[in-house]
Amino acid sequence: MTTPEVHLLIVDDDERIRGLLQKFLVRNGFWVSAARDAGHARRLLSGLEFDLIVLDVMMPGETGIELTKSLRKDISTPILLLTAKGESSDRIAGLEAGADDYLSKPFEPKELLLRINAILRRMPAADTSRDGPKLMQLGPARYDLERGELRHGDELVRLTSTESQLMRLFSAQPGEAISRTQLVEDLGRDGGQAQERAVDVQITRLRRKIEVDPKQPRYLQTVRGAGYMLAPD
Repeated sequence: MTTPEVHLLIVDDDERIRGLLQKFLVRNGFWVSAARDAGHARRLLSGLEFDLIVLDVMMPGETGIELTKSLRKDISTPILLLTAKGESSDRIAGLEAGADDYLSKPFEPKELLLRINAILRRMPAADTSRDGPKLMQLGPARYDLERGELRHGDELVRLTSTESQLMRLFSAQPGEAISRTQLVEDLGRDGGQAQERAVDVQITRLRRKIEVDPKQPRYLQTVRGAGYMLAPD
């Protein structure tokens, strides 16, 4: 069940689609703002905070993928990309740029609603468990399990909602491998090879924020035949 406090930003250059999505999501309990292009979206983002951004990839001027990459320098707001059906290169590029998920056009409005709610459910909650360490050292980085924060020294490293969820999953089982299939399931995604590939992309991006040398990972390791494992100091 959604609440009016959840504020979404729809970014699409097609006025008809933008209006239809806005009306549909408002009827389903969201507070929705809409932008016609990247520049309009930036102006809204400069003055408002959003819980999630629904962003079309194919826009004139600055594309959705370019905007995603730029936004990730400053904010960690979840981003759901709307991509052309069958354009796997756009989907992978979007994930590498920092998107949390993607939905291929054409789509049923109900599927969009399900994807949005799934992303919002993945937003990390504070870990209130009193068992185990509260800080996890990963070389020069450290992860605060209670706050769900990753830092390099005093600098806070911005994590997307999916990266935060992955850190929560791995830090709950340090030293234990988690299969790609299990990660797909725990992230609330549909199964299949495409989603496992999407997890690989998310892992690659997360390694860039943890590892000294992401190409030779020490802390977020690949365990052959078993999956991925977080190996803190």
